Amino acid sequence: FDVFSISQSTMLAVGAIYYMLFTGVPGTATYYATIMTIYTWVAKGAWFALGYPYDFIVVPVWIPSAMLLDLTYWATRRNKHAAIIIGGTLVGLSLPLFNMVNLLLIRDPLEVAFKYPRPTLPSYMTPIEPQVGKFYNSPVALGAGAGAVLTVPIAALGAKLNTWTYR
Repeated sequence: FDVFSISQSTMLAVGAIYYMLFTGVPGTATYYATIMTIYTWVAKGAWFALGYPYDFIVVPVWIPSAMLLDLTYWATRRNKHAAIIIGGTLVGLSLPLFNMVNLLLIRDPLEVAFKYPRPTLPSYMTPIEPQVGKFYNSPVALGAGAGAVLTVPIAALGAKLNTWTYR
């Protein structure tokens, strides 16, 4: 969960900051997160078409965190540095919380992994069984803490990719 939280929050931050500063429009981060959500729904449908259970792929909750990033950019009067520092921190802190709620609402992934009917696929296409379990010791705090720290420099990278200057 912690690896998931860090990777998803940093991925959201770099892309959302890049597009938001490219357009200069608050709301662009939410638009970006919506597009990523739709892509994930398409991937979920593809796995379902292969015969896997509906909750084999869990769609991450990006949109509320992106809304916080947009809100920060708007509330600080389109201040790029505030968007990076405050918005990046909010994304890193909030994404693990939203996703933990999402994950608690689905069936146990370990149980699902060993009960779904495996379709006949060539060996190179056979997926590796997910080695995960229920969240007895909640890793939300570690995911949120690490996400909050790491998302800020990654958000700065997104800004740097866009502008190549910090003026």
